[in-house]
Amino acid sequence: MEREGWSAPALAKELDAVVRRLTQRAGPGRELSEITVHKWRSGETSWPQEKYRIALEQVSGLPVGVLGFAAPDRRKNRAPVEDPVRRRSFAVLAAGAAGAAVLGPPASAVAGAGGGDVLRLRQQLDTLMALDDSRGGHDALERAALAGAREAVALQEKPATQRTRQRLFSLAADYTATAAWSCVDARASARAQPLHERALQLAGLAQDPVATMRVWNSVAILAHQRGAYAEALAAGQAARNTGAARRDPLFASLAHARTAIAHAHLGDHRPALRALESAQKTLAQADPGRPRPSWVAFYGQAELHAITSIVHDRLGHSPAAEAASHHALAALPEEFARNRAFATARLALAQLHQGDVDQAAATTAGVFPLLGGAALPGRLRTLLGDFYRGLIATAPDAAVTRQWADRYRTEWSRT
Repeated sequence: MEREGWSAPALAKELDAVVRRLTQRAGPGRELSEITVHKWRSGETSWPQEKYRIALEQVSGLPVGVLGFAAPDRRKNRAPVEDPVRRRSFAVLAAGAAGAAVLGPPASAVAGAGGGDVLRLRQQLDTLMALDDSRGGHDALERAALAGAREAVALQEKPATQRTRQRLFSLAADYTATAAWSCVDARASARAQPLHERALQLAGLAQDPVATMRVWNSVAILAHQRGAYAEALAAGQAARNTGAARRDPLFASLAHARTAIAHAHLGDHRPALRALESAQKTLAQADPGRPRPSWVAFYGQAELHAITSIVHDRLGHSPAAEAASHHALAALPEEFARNRAFATARLALAQLHQGDVDQAAATTAGVFPLLGGAALPGRLRTLLGDFYRGLIATAPDAAVTRQWADRYRTEWSRT
């Protein structure tokens, strides 16, 4: 209930809607009361009726045992059992509904949208986010995310509770933001901008401040790509003013970090360092165990170290940038392969800016294996292009410069 933001009355309403669909019972009233939900949570009722156990599993996506329920020992407790005919009838109806979900509804009947649809779409979105973490933005990820957004919007045409509709709009916003982010990572900025606008519209319809925060975070990165640093600063400040940032220090920290990068590109030394300090302070206040959407799993102390490296390198503090990159690489989980590749390239740039040409060139060798042979995302190719141009400017006649181009040109330019 905490994860999904359910109140007891809202959960009771959702469960009763599932039961009505499974039993083909019509009528506006509901049998399940919030008092029953409170009894489940307190443990006063340890084994709900079978129809509610099935409904609980469909809505949550978890077995009832994981939810904390346990069947009573009939040898010690001789409470009356449900009528076997009723129990078998309900089980048959539930099995039929599950089969219809897999095969699709018959042409003559359209099932309502509910918690099961929301859970399925969220799980698919989590899979896409894991793909982004490992490989970065690419066309297939963008297409899959847009398909998910279309499905979430299409489900609005089916009968559903107001809460389900809001959750579907929220998912549509997240899917659209994922597609936009894939474009940003691939440096397809022309496609990213209208997707950001659509994602903001959907987040507004969902009244979802976390989705809104996500879009402004992505808008800030896109503005950096376009060299629109004042716009990037405004996007970071918009992210900082969302309800998500006001309620959760982790989101506030991410927003401060984005404004720090913008200030650094604008040459605002003190504001950039103050924003970094604010990012660190608010991150220290964040509860790491608090449930959050999968898109923000990348952000934590490791990513803040990586952002710190960008800020210091832009401000001309190359030794501090190198140290921050080392900290980032030491803390980044292995599954964030794309982010590790970025941190490695940033480390090489910081070394190059200190004149350590040979070490910098050697460091970049670690970038290419991290993505397992997949094409480099556009942002990473651009960063390596910056490195190569810096290498030519620093040591145009050095053997290491020619060797770097000969060795990595093919991998670097492959799309």
